[in-house]
Amino acid sequence: MTKKESIKIFEEKKVRTVWDDEQEKWYFSIIDVVAVLTDSVNPQAYWRKLKQRLIEEGNQTVTNCHAFKMKAADGKMRLTDVADQEQLFRLIQSIPSPKAEPFKRWMAQVASERFFEEEREIEGKKNPPLKDEGSEPDVFTTE
Repeated sequence: MTKKESIKIFEEKKVRTVWDDEQEKWYFSIIDVVAVLTDSVNPQAYWRKLKQRLIEEGNQTVTNCHAFKMKAADGKMRLTDVADQEQLFRLIQSIPSPKAEPFKRWMAQVASERFFEEEREIEGKKNPPLKDEGSEPDVFTTE
């Protein structure tokens, strides 16, 4: 499984993400999302309590979450709870926040960026650039 880690920015706050080539999905750090939505001083404790409550309610979303190693603030790789876009939509419903709707739109934008990136990669493979053999480039003008 090939994973590409990256950091995305939502309202000047970092959200760690991982693109999984095999699953063709983005995974988002739940702790980072909780921090964005709640402005909590301790998003880890908020997530721990929310996770416990959701498990007690029988919520399967928490059960289906994964843990990936991601770079923490101290620079070390640590296991971090992550959720894909679908799981995150369900978790966000459990967090009262005025930022929920803008965050959902942002998440959709992140997903579409990857889609368009793949489309450009595919088009590049279908139509590779012509080799420059020292000739002048074609110039097209409209009159």
